[in-house]
Parts: sequence; structure tokens; C-alpha cells
Amino acid sequence: MASGGGIPESETTEPLTGTADEGSEENSSRVKLKKELGLLEGVSIILGIIIGSGIFVSPKGVLATTGSVGLSLVVWVVCGLLSMVGALCYAELGTSIPKSGGDYAYIHEGFGSLPAFLFLWDANLIFVPTTNAIMALTFAKYVIQPFFPGCDMPQSAIRLIAALAICFLTFINCWNVRITTKVQDVFMVTKVTALLIIIAAGMTHLAYGHNENFNNAFEGSTTDPGQVAISFYTGIYSYAGWNYLNFMTEELKEPYKNLPRAIYISLPLVTVVYVLANVAYLAVLSPNEMMASDAIAVTFGDQMLGSFSWIMPLFVALSAFGGLSVHIMTSSRLCFVGARQGHFPDFLALINYKCSTPATSLVFLGLLSLCYLFTTNIYSLIEYSSFVESMFIFVTISCLLYMRWKRPDIVRPIKINLIIPITFLLVCGFLVLMPVYVRPREVGAGVAITATGIPAYFLFVYWRNKPECIQRFLLKVTRGVQILTLSVREDKVD
Repeated sequence: MASGGGIPESETTEPLTGTADEGSEENSSRVKLKKELGLLEGVSIILGIIIGSGIFVSPKGVLATTGSVGLSLVVWVVCGLLSMVGALCYAELGTSIPKSGGDYAYIHEGFGSLPAFLFLWDANLIFVPTTNAIMALTFAKYVIQPFFPGCDMPQSAIRLIAALAICFLTFINCWNVRITTKVQDVFMVTKVTALLIIIAAGMTHLAYGHNENFNNAFEGSTTDPGQVAISFYTGIYSYAGWNYLNFMTEELKEPYKNLPRAIYISLPLVTVVYVLANVAYLAVLSPNEMMASDAIAVTFGDQMLGSFSWIMPLFVALSAFGGLSVHIMTSSRLCFVGARQGHFPDFLALINYKCSTPATSLVFLGLLSLCYLFTTNIYSLIEYSSFVESMFIFVTISCLLYMRWKRPDIVRPIKINLIIPITFLLVCGFLVLMPVYVRPREVGAGVAITATGIPAYFLFVYWRNKPECIQRFLLKVTRGVQILTLSVREDKVD
């Protein structure tokens, strides 16, 4: 990870011979992020990241764990409210600690290097590649579902298409960021269009008196706290991304105003759309039909859209594909920031000098994402990653309260009522503790991987004075990766 002592800094940071203009005045000067994002762009970022594949997958998982139509809708509403409360907490953190890295920066500021490293360790080994795998599998299932009506889809075909999607989008992100961002506009249209079609068709069906699925809506509701916590994991996955604007605080115009405003606009809008989409699903499909479907939106389209039913799998596949693309792009920056700060190997902080992209971080996360295609059980992956992510959100909110106590005098342009983070912390605690006896395997795997980060930290980060042979080996690896990926090191930014 961090190189440590043993080799002079001039040797470890020596640019690769023969690479473009790394030594030019332009490249050696400090690069600052421009404040180019206004309120509209902030809202677009939150909506673009949140609305992905989750709303087309998670309704089945929420219904399965809640046991009733009524309780499942309650979970969707509460998940939206929790996301808003959490985003308000992150708004305070993002404006009082205006550093890149989101949770990583906040945990580092409040609790120090080791907890921050463990977040980075889990983010890059668990919930980032797992989310990529979920989106890729969703895309693959919706692509091949029309070719296997009424029968099981071949699992090998799902894995192959998902792997091709991850590899292709990783290559595109390595090649040209501008193309990636432009394509997102098209994908955003498909996401919104698919949801509007579902809502319009479902509300029309409901208006004609087809409300039988809502009779005795709470009959069969689970009373097991662990199952309720699992249902929240599945629902919260669909709202994931509400904290991503914090990664771009430095690029936001008037962040003290526009950050909370973007939250106030986007999250209520997403909550309303998601709840209406679930009402539309349940107006058309019975609970048994939803549980039997591997692609709910496709089943919905088959019943409601007639000869135009092919539109739904196309739009949902494009939505998942677009969500995967933007997630690959944004998540690679967290890996890059961690490497730049010395918590990950130096070669992950390299930038391709022809394309100006963090190619090594992108390839690294792409390979990890492929590893998570060992299963096509999307709901198992959601529960596995959501537990670990909830655990670190708990740590981040604890950091907010700790800093209120230990550092009361720091400037807080946004200061929320103390009841809000305390309430959110208690909910996060419930979500972390309750699934332990319901999903012990997933929870155990998450805790075990987190624990492996402790010896990794002391071996690769804390131990600075490594033997010179190890230092030279790490330097050779970095230089080898430089040659293979046509990359150079970025000057460290404070």
C-alpha cells in the first residue's frame, strides 16, 4: 500500500521515461477542481445514481421478507425517509469537512487512519464490486428474459453477458470519460421513461377497479425484527446513492445552499416515484406472480403493454446498463483517492496520460466485480453488501456525533438538529444488529472480510520502514503497471 521508507522520494515519484509532458509546467502545477455544478446538476447527479436497477429488482425482495403488500409499501416509504435523514447528516459532514472521499474523509477526520482504511478496504472489496455485479446481473437477466418466456434462464448465459457488460464499460471508462458522461443523458431518459410507463399503466389499471391485491393489505405481515431489517436492506439498496453528491462538494457552487437544496428536491421526488411504481406493480401483479417472476418489470409489461411489451425489458436493461456505467466511473475515484493518500498500492493512483483516466483503479475494480459473478442470486448479494455498507454508515454518523462532542467549535455552515443524527444512528444500529441471526452467513462473511483489513493495515500502511528489497519490489510493480497501462503518477494534492 504506502511505500514507506527505504527509497528516496525522488526515486519513488520519478516519472516514467518517455511519457508525454509529465514534467511540463502545465502538468506540474497544482490542479484545482472547478466549481461548475449548480443546483440542477446536483439534483441530476443524485437522481442519476439512485434511479438504477434497484427499483426493477428490489420489490420482489421487499415483498418476500415483509410477507404482505401493506408492510412492503410501508418499508418503501420509510426507506425514502431514512435516505433523506441520512443525506441531511451527510450534508453537515460534507460542508464542515469539505474534502474529497466522502465517508473515507469523514471517518479519517473523526476516528483516524485505521477506521478510514477499513472503510476503504470494505468499499473496494465488498460493496463497490458487489453493486457492480448486481447491476450487471440485472442487465443480463432483462436482456435474455424475452428469449426464455415461461422457463428458467441459463445461469451461464447470465454470467457471460454480465461479465461482458462489466468489461466493456470498464474499457469505455478507461478510454474516454466525456463519452461516458454524454451517454448518461440517454440512459437517464430511459430510466425515467420506464418508470413513467409503469406508473401510468398501473394507475390506469387501478382506476378501472382492479384493487383486489390491496384487500387485507397487512395480512401475513412478518413480526420477526430480523426479517424486517432484511427488507429494509433490500429497499435501501434501491435508494443507494443519496450520499454520492458529497464526493463532489468541492465542485458544487455555493455548496452550503445547493447541497441541502438538492437533497430536499431529489429524495422526496425519488420516494414518491418509487412508492407509486410499487403500487403500480401490485395493482397489476398479485404477490404470488411477483414472487414467481425473475424480471418483474418484464412480467408487468407482458400483462399491460400487449404488442409493445418488448419496450419494458429494453428500457430496464438500458437503465441497469447506465447505472452500471456511472457507478464504475464514480466508484473508481474512491479507490484512486485511497491510493493517492497511501492507503492502497501506488499503482492504483496512476493516471493514463493519453486519456487522463484512473485506468489502473478502473481495471482493478472491474476484475473484483467479475469475481462476484460466482452467483446469480441478486438478493443474496444485496443483503451481503448492504450489511457492510450500513455498518460503515453507522460509523460515519457516529463520527458526526463524536465531532459535535470533541470539536464543537469547527465551522458548520449546515448544522442539523441533534435529534436527527441520533435517530438515524439508532436505525442504523437496528439494521446492523438484527440480521445477525437471520442471515448469519452473509453477516459473517462481511465481518470476516472487514477483519482481514486490520492485519493488512499494519502490514502495508502502518509499517513504514520496510526492507529495501520490498520497497524495490513495490516500485518495480508500479513501474510495470505504468508501462502496461500507459499511466503516470498524479502529484499529491493536499
